[in-house]
Amino acid sequence: MSTIAQIIKDAKGHMEKALENSKREFSGIRSGKASPNMLDSVRVEAYGSLVPLNQVASVSAPEPRILLVTPFDKGSAKAIEKAIRESDLGLDPAHQGGIIRVPLPSMNEQRRKDLVKVLHKLAEDGRIAVRHARTDARDRVKKVDGVSEDDKKHAEKDLQKQHDEFIGKIETLLKAKEAEIMEV
Repeated sequence: MSTIAQIIKDAKGHMEKALENSKREFSGIRSGKASPNMLDSVRVEAYGSLVPLNQVASVSAPEPRILLVTPFDKGSAKAIEKAIRESDLGLDPAHQGGIIRVPLPSMNEQRRKDLVKVLHKLAEDGRIAVRHARTDARDRVKKVDGVSEDDKKHAEKDLQKQHDEFIGKIETLLKAKEAEIMEV
């Protein structure tokens, strides 16, 4: 039988996971500057299966508009280049001497607006996860036996406060990333 304190703690854990997930998703969205984690979503055909790019190569951003991908195994360079080209990131890698250079195209106004739309959808997914954690916890609190109605009401207020706090954190992340993308 779980206690109200345990239920609230679980809900907070779920909300923190939702926030971390939103942060991770946001970091994958490209702003004007190159960032090694932009390629985190790329999967490469290697060793008979699809593996994350960071398991077959190192990625660095020596300049603001270029990513360098250095394969651990020179033989996998073609597969890595193909995976980057076929990803939905709109990048055109070039393989030279065992290193793959990935120049980032300059972003036009329309591309920025499209990325902001994607960002808003990801933020909404995060907000939904936070709301879901709150609703689930609220339902569990109502089912706890041997606890006064006042304690249940206090627990619901605590849950709402946590909910508002995490929604606020997602909004802050969203605004910062949106400003970063729209910056020319």
